[in-house]
Amino acid sequence: MNSFTYTAAPDANTAAALLTADKHAQLIAGGTNLLDLMKENVAQPAALIDINNIDGLDGITTLDNGGLRLGALAHNADTAYHPLVEQKYPLLAKAILSGASAQLRNMATNGGNMMQRTRCYYFYDTSTPCNKREPGTGCSAIGGYNRIHAILGASDSCIATFPSDMCNALAALDATINVTGPEGDRVIAFTDFHRLPGDEPQLDNILKHGELITSIDLPKNGFEKNYAYLKLRDRTSYAFALVAIATGLELQDGLIKNARIACGGLAHKPWRKPEAEDYLIDKVPIKENFEAAADIILNGAMGYKDNAFKIELAKRAIVRNCLTAANLNN
Repeated sequence: MNSFTYTAAPDANTAAALLTADKHAQLIAGGTNLLDLMKENVAQPAALIDINNIDGLDGITTLDNGGLRLGALAHNADTAYHPLVEQKYPLLAKAILSGASAQLRNMATNGGNMMQRTRCYYFYDTSTPCNKREPGTGCSAIGGYNRIHAILGASDSCIATFPSDMCNALAALDATINVTGPEGDRVIAFTDFHRLPGDEPQLDNILKHGELITSIDLPKNGFEKNYAYLKLRDRTSYAFALVAIATGLELQDGLIKNARIACGGLAHKPWRKPEAEDYLIDKVPIKENFEAAADIILNGAMGYKDNAFKIELAKRAIVRNCLTAANLNN
């Protein structure tokens, strides 16, 4: 681990200023991902800026429009077990509780969850080439062992996947992200926040250096009546998803009036296809229609040596989870 300076920021503006002043500085809150990266010499920040003492970023409050604001420093466990989240956004609660372990959820923050890096084997192994870790060196996963890797949105530069369960639910819920920085405040649609790798896989999201997440806003509609979260993994505890599906449906008079499907474990970001969701509108919630939607979601999917099975697995998972959300998976 390299040497670094440490500063506890008293407020968001100070944190943004300190971050802006040093391109090698990083923010730290729960540290559940960053400390692992530092121990493996994947991340070597020259300065750590602790944001845990900033007032007002750890709350969960209702919004005037009927939605809910999640503080960036609210812990994952506190978010999942919050009465309003359990009542109005059970999809989010279930997704959070599907991730990591109880100990990590007690430490991890909402903002940090969104900022975590990939769990690709080669990204963590500094003896191997990795374009995400060292741009221009190559992608070891493409010709290596790639069972957990992407089948959608990948590029010749990177086939890593984004590991968050919480973010799959936030994508399905159409959350928005509030950030602040040297250029002021801005709001980012959740589905725009994370990037596909393209030829710059080292860039995980569209945050500018110097910006920090302050909160996440959930809209009024939480799909509390018809929702489901499915996580398929190699073991049932403390493992990242091979395929994860977050589904929210609105049903009226036996027809689908609104649908959201976000997939994890398949791409560099939570994967949504609005065309598939639009296809389901005014359709009967039956297996055949969900199969057609799954085909739209997975259009263009490409497997590699070890992960081609994920294409069929993802299709079956989408159909199963949609049927569960519709209360038809008996």
